[in-house]
Amino acid sequence: MDVTLHLAQDPEADELLGRSALAALTGMLLDQQVPMEWAFKGPATIAGRLGADDLDAHEIAAQEPEAFAALLAEKPAVHRYPGAMAKRVQQLCQYLVEHYDGDAEALWRDAGSGAELLERLQDLPGFGRQKAQIFLALLGKQLGVRPEGWREAAGPYGEAKSFRSVADITGPQSLAKVRAHKQEMKAAAKAAKTAKMAKATKPAKAE
Repeated sequence: MDVTLHLAQDPEADELLGRSALAALTGMLLDQQVPMEWAFKGPATIAGRLGADDLDAHEIAAQEPEAFAALLAEKPAVHRYPGAMAKRVQQLCQYLVEHYDGDAEALWRDAGSGAELLERLQDLPGFGRQKAQIFLALLGKQLGVRPEGWREAAGPYGEAKSFRSVADITGPQSLAKVRAHKQEMKAAAKAAKTAKMAKATKPAKAE
């Protein structure tokens, strides 16, 4: 991996994401309940606090849990919930050590198909189907990892220029488009919930 990403909107953090498979995976893991830029800056922050220029799965997996949680909680915190996310990051690294000898890139290096890669991603701690599909789309669209059927396996996130997720962010303009799409989806979900509640409380017609 050696590409330029623009997910953290910070040159040093984005440089690490573009060259480190583990950093990219960790950023994706952290991308929930916080702004995207905050999440994807996390890997560089963790590496810096460990005194390294990259993340090492073996080193993180072996960290004492309370000490690692404290490291993520240092201000500025790596995440809104540093304790919970520290545990998840360690679980991710422990899984990679156990199944891939700590080599995150091995997840996709020999994947025979998009479906197989999606299954591998879904097996990772902290990765549900949606997160796995978004990361698969990021791999295909920006990191040059394109096993046969990757777009289909990534679902709607794999569609060209869909601007649905971080997979489509290459700069400020695309970031604005993705944010607008997410706002639309939230508004639609809220409207549907309101309509459902109104229907449920509507009095039944008299016979």
